[in-house]
Amino acid sequence: MYNGGKVLDIHGHVTAPLHGTPALAFMLAGNTPIDLDSRTQTNEFLGMTAQAWDESVASHIAELDIRSIDAQLIGPRPFLMLGWMNQHILESWTRFVNNMIARQVAMAPDRFVGACQLPQSAHAGDLSGSVHELERCVHELGFKGVYLSPDPTGDRKSPGMDTAYWDPIYAKCQEYGIPIIVHGSNCMDPRIHNIPANYQIGFVWEQYLATQLFSHGDVFERFPELKVVICHCGGALDRFIKTDPHLSQKDVSKNLFFDTNALDLHFLEAAIKQKTSHRLCFGTEAPGSGKMIRPETGRPGDDLVPVIAGFDFLTEEDKHRIFEHNPAHVCPGLGALR
Repeated sequence: MYNGGKVLDIHGHVTAPLHGTPALAFMLAGNTPIDLDSRTQTNEFLGMTAQAWDESVASHIAELDIRSIDAQLIGPRPFLMLGWMNQHILESWTRFVNNMIARQVAMAPDRFVGACQLPQSAHAGDLSGSVHELERCVHELGFKGVYLSPDPTGDRKSPGMDTAYWDPIYAKCQEYGIPIIVHGSNCMDPRIHNIPANYQIGFVWEQYLATQLFSHGDVFERFPELKVVICHCGGALDRFIKTDPHLSQKDVSKNLFFDTNALDLHFLEAAIKQKTSHRLCFGTEAPGSGKMIRPETGRPGDDLVPVIAGFDFLTEEDKHRIFEHNPAHVCPGLGALR
């Protein structure tokens, strides 16, 4: 909590035993789907036992407690979405991931809310083929959000997020009143092969590009109630004066939001000042890539509640808006846990 208000984290990922990667490895190697037990979401052969589930979820909750986070929207691990797989494996893996998310939410429904992965086919005519999984996740699993990768195959050949290709999912999300969480996934650019975890570079580009496309395009004119959150503060900062025509002059502040998942404090401060507290939703990805210890505090880098609380350019109203009110507004399912 923060000063009597709940801290709602809009950017989290499933932490099932081993993230289900043994199943993924067998699916890829055998080119054959594998599933979990439909009742218990366990598979002893894959190391996904009831005890392993208890340990992984307890560990996740402990990490939230350390960071003063009351509830978190959890979705897929973006670097494991692997949208370049054969479609039948992609569909099976997507269903597997969503079932894992549902199991984690069911184990701690007062701490977690689910957001689904979709079997995005970048080369289909549109995303109609993903609607069935979104409907299953909403109606059967009770999910309250959806993750979309701007470039699921990692080859930069996907249609821009301002195009009609995405409309089937935009329409459903507007109908259901659930937010879209835009997060980069894989990056197959051969130029960056020597950069460790180079998918992180892809995140920056794809998320910033999505920000620009949503801002300049007409998505929110066609879907005026749609709410979109771009992860990692939008990927990058704008470098132009606000009135410069390089930047969109449209007001999309009721539709387009950003999370606070940036670990460099100068970047985070600049992002909050640029995007304003009215468009920032608290998000940490914890437990995730921010576990490195901040030398000056001895705390994990993604322990962002005290960081944001310490920004003296923010009022108390600003801080509560970021920590609680904005995430609850953008994702009513998360807000229900206040």
